This record gives sequence, C-alpha cells and structure tokens, in this order.
Amino acid sequence: VGSGCFQAEPDLSFVVKNRKLLARNFLLATGSVPVIPNIEGLQKTGFLTLSDIYQVLGSSEPPKSWVILGGTPQSVEIAQSLARLGYEVTFIVSSPYVVSPIDPEIARLLQAQLEVEGIRVLTQSTVTQIRQIEGKKWLQVRDIAVETDEILVAVAEQPFIESLNLAAVGVKYNSRGLSVNKKLQTTNHRIYACGDVIGGYNLPNIANHEAKIAIKNSLFFSKYKTNYRTIPWGILTQPTLAQVGLTERQAKNRYPKNDILVLRQYFKTLPSAQLTNETTGISKIIVRRNGEILGASLLGAKTKELINIIALAISEKIKINKLAKLSPVYSSFSEIIEKTAWEWNKLRFENARLQDFWDSVFYFLRNR
Repeated sequence: VGSGCFQAEPDLSFVVKNRKLLARNFLLATGSVPVIPNIEGLQKTGFLTLSDIYQVLGSSEPPKSWVILGGTPQSVEIAQSLARLGYEVTFIVSSPYVVSPIDPEIARLLQAQLEVEGIRVLTQSTVTQIRQIEGKKWLQVRDIAVETDEILVAVAEQPFIESLNLAAVGVKYNSRGLSVNKKLQTTNHRIYACGDVIGGYNLPNIANHEAKIAIKNSLFFSKYKTNYRTIPWGILTQPTLAQVGLTERQAKNRYPKNDILVLRQYFKTLPSAQLTNETTGISKIIVRRNGEILGASLLGAKTKELINIIALAISEKIKINKLAKLSPVYSSFSEIIEKTAWEWNKLRFENARLQDFWDSVFYFLRNR
C-alpha cells in the first residue's frame, strides 16, 4: 500500500516505498478524480464533489438549494434524488442534452421528466463567474443570475495517474485517459489498463468488462478484445434510462440511411405499466433492413433488466424477427421488447407496398 512510480531502467519495474516490483506485465486500475472547471470565483466560494455530498446531506442543516454542474450519469441521478428529497435543484450542462451520448429523443424525454419533478435544467449553458453575496452563492449563466446555497461539481472525471512517471516508460495519455488498444494494452504493451483510468464514464459494469479482458490478457495469452457495442449502460433515474450499441444518429452516420429502420413502442401500451401506473417511457430499437440489431435506447420501468435481453441479442447476432417471436409472461414489462420487434414487420410491409407502387409507376411510364 502506498504511492509509487514506474522505472524503465535497468528493467521495467514499479517502485513503491523503496521496494522495486518486477513483473512480466503490469495492470493500471487507479480510477479517476473529478475534473474541476476553471470558473472565476469557484475556488474562492467553495464547492462539493460527489464524494463529499453524503457527508453534507447527513449534517444537521444541509443546504436547501443546489446547483449541479453536470453532464454525467451520476450527476443526473443525484439531481433527481435531491429534488425528490425536497431540495431546490438547478442542473447546468454545456451540451445540448443532459448527458451527451444519449439518443437525443430519449434525452429530451428524460429532461422533461426532470423538469416535471421541479428541477430547473439549463442546457448549452456555461458558468462564467461565481460570487458569494450575503451568505449565498451566485452563478452567472449566460444572461441569468442563479442563486444557490451549495454547488456540486460533477462535470467529468480525469485519470488518477499523478506521479506514476508514465512518460518514462512510454505510456501515452491525455486529459481523458490512457491510450489503449482493444486488448487494453497501453502504448507500452507490457502495461495494461482498465476502468476510469482509460476514460469514459464511471460505470461499474463497463469497468468489470474491461477488468475481465485486461486480467486475462495480462496473465495469460493476449488474445481477448473489448466489444463495447454489446455492453449496456444506464442511468438509474426514475424512470430508468438504458442504452446499448448504436443510437439512431450513429447508425445513420455509419450505414446508408435507407438501410436503417427505427422501431418505437411506448410503455403506455403495456398492461403491466398501466396496472403499476408507470406508463412514462419509450422503447427504441435500431435495426438494418436485414433484421440485424444495431442498438437500443429505453426509458421506462425495468429497463435496466430489459436492456440485457437486447444486449445478448446483439452479442449473439440474433436478428429482430427472433425477438418478435417472444412470448413473455403476461403481464410483464418484457412485452415491450416483443411489441417493439413487431414494428419491424410492419415497416417492412409498408416499405414493400411503397416499393411495389413505385415499380408500377416506373413500368407504366416506360411502356406508355
């Protein structure tokens, strides 16, 4: 236990407390630390990070109003939790959506849900300065002055690699994380890395996937590769957001637009959702015309469980027509997957009829 650094000479080693550790391979899983934005007055007025918030909430007089500088899954979860506990919350992000990698359609629905619960959401907004006036913190956001008791900074994470001496052993990195290949080798192929230290969001299931790959490759034969397209992730709001694979925009950028079909179904059509009064939500599956599933975005009840079915289908190359043949237990939220998959048959039939129509028109024009 303790801090240390790499040494390249005479052998690649890691030195901690004057003890030189030699190994065939090394694995970096040092995690990340919060990124603190360079905002005028922030350091002077004071702020909290995610690691501090629970101690403050447990105090005798916690702050009544909060500004969250966010844009990460954890910041969205905290914003909704604070609002449901009765605190006044303003959520500020610099991107157009509350979390940037989300499908835009799903992101708008999530933002609407947050606003319904009383959260003030300011997107595409940056804080230019912060002042403390008569015991209150004031933030200048565009042409708006926002008053609050406390500021929570949760904009991003940066790799915790301070004093590791990575440059000396040929490991490249930037502000987002270490550079790794699909086998999770850094630019020094004897040093592997996984988790927050290589960038991305702090999500346990993704870090777990990376750890499995990195450990097997570093201990045995370096042949296993990461495949993020089959790893789901989510935001534990209510309703829950879950996503796997490509979004609609990503799919249309990668494939011809006329090859992409977008299947939608709404949770209000489910008997189970009506019985439990959890009708807010949408299931959106992105497929190719041949039935290949490219990705899915879900917002609604039980989606952190439902997304695993679609992730398995993508991983095992199961086509959408197979999901349409599901006969889930009635009544259950799993029906949303079957209902969404059935949209593929409808779209194919409608497109086939449209194609037949235009074929008839062209045939008529050619033979006039």
